[in-house]
Amino acid sequence: MKALAKTMMHNRRALADKAMKAAITARLKAGKDLVSPVCIYSIAEAHGVRVTFNDINMEGMYQRGSPPRIHLSSKRPLPRRAYNCAHELGHHLLGHGSSIDELRENQLVRPWNVPEEYSADTFAAYALVPTLGLRNAFAVRGVKPETATPIDIYRIACLFGVGYSTLVTHLLWGEAMISRARADALRKFTPRTLRAHILGSLTPNPLIVADEAWGGHAIDAEVGHLLLLPTGTVAHGDAVVPVADLESGRLFEAMRPGLVRIDRPGTDWAAFGRIARTAYVGRAEFRHLEDDADE
Repeated sequence: MKALAKTMMHNRRALADKAMKAAITARLKAGKDLVSPVCIYSIAEAHGVRVTFNDINMEGMYQRGSPPRIHLSSKRPLPRRAYNCAHELGHHLLGHGSSIDELRENQLVRPWNVPEEYSADTFAAYALVPTLGLRNAFAVRGVKPETATPIDIYRIACLFGVGYSTLVTHLLWGEAMISRARADALRKFTPRTLRAHILGSLTPNPLIVADEAWGGHAIDAEVGHLLLLPTGTVAHGDAVVPVADLESGRLFEAMRPGLVRIDRPGTDWAAFGRIARTAYVGRAEFRHLEDDADE
């Protein structure tokens, strides 16, 4: 049994190394650096893969063909959709065949005993959260992974567009930046309880925190999402509107699809908000199109 376990560990390390290198190559070939958060849908398109959101219950599907296609469920949370897209893109770039990933309610239960699934998950983690970018995200916030608070982890998860538990898993298994005990402690907090801590009240609405160290990256959200931005931030358009001034920043709500410029007068803090319809169905590249007033 010990020999078998050792062989499996060795194989996983080889698979992880291959997937990480594929993720780095995928970002570079798409013209992206190895630090910044990325829009995984634009990376997929850059690799000739067509991404479509569908109104069905599943995690995702990769369809090898001409063109290759990725189908994602519009019913999954926004960070989950991004991760699933990266996972299916991993299947494509690692040379796997067509596959369907069925709905998983518990994201901690992953089919890592299947080599292709383990490789695709590893690819997704490194494509969305590159090692250099992750180290930089902690450094510019003056925190360390092992001692960062759950809210620090939540803010960094928002930066890379992934879920809180996904980032905790990547910090533990992908990067070995935190201990098993620290991961277990962080997992006692759910996104819902963290939103309540950050906002001071419970809300069912998803919350994106773009802090002082955001770095000008685009903010991807859906109608109904809450955005907690630095104090004094203003929006130049009505796709998002301010709803409250909190001690932790100015709270906005995404009201309609479209692009909106957001900045903080008197400072160099600025970003673009890209707001999609709730549970948008259609091609990924069209998800931010504004409603047609003549329709």
